[in-house]
Amino acid sequence: MRQGMIAGLLGLALLAAVGAAADEFKTLFDGKDASRWMTNNGKPVPAANVQEDGLNPHKSGGYIVMYDQKFKDFVLDFDYKISQGCNSGVFLRVGNPKDPVNTGIEVAIDDTKGQGMHDPGAFYDLVAPRVNAQKPAGAWNHMTITARGPKITVELNGQEVNTIDLSQFTEPGQRPDGSRHKFRNVAIKDLDQPGYLGFQDHGQDCWFKNVKIKVLD
Repeated sequence: MRQGMIAGLLGLALLAAVGAAADEFKTLFDGKDASRWMTNNGKPVPAANVQEDGLNPHKSGGYIVMYDQKFKDFVLDFDYKISQGCNSGVFLRVGNPKDPVNTGIEVAIDDTKGQGMHDPGAFYDLVAPRVNAQKPAGAWNHMTITARGPKITVELNGQEVNTIDLSQFTEPGQRPDGSRHKFRNVAIKDLDQPGYLGFQDHGQDCWFKNVKIKVLD
């Protein structure tokens, strides 16, 4: 009987270990090794773009630098810092690396103070953030993006600033309220898909570090 109890306890311990492993975050960028990152035109990220313990997409040779694995449902967690006047963004679920703008979702990162559809935490040109929680240029920010099915939420510096339900965007170029957006060739609902994630180079320095992900079932 004692052997049976021991076997049972070992089995429970194994199940607990498996469950804990499933809940763990995976590091995508550790501040040094960018070997699994590439530009959206398929080229390696230059070593010079690893700076200040962060990955800087500016002058990488691509529109975005992206991780080489597709994800669909996940929690993405990272720190970022922008330069003065910066315009950048986080791309999610990119289906075609050669056309990230029209085959993925962008969370805006900009050196702006507003709460419009192109300001920090916005789903670019789709949903404006409820609050601009970004710190001034030169300070580190913390962002967490949770994507599960059609629903994606953004937390910035401890505040939930935005949510989108892709299933409500049923018509190309049109928001649920009937107003127009720029993505006229795709129904946003169709972007509930596995895809690449990446950081945008839009002409200014922006650093990303402590990048990690937890895949959701």
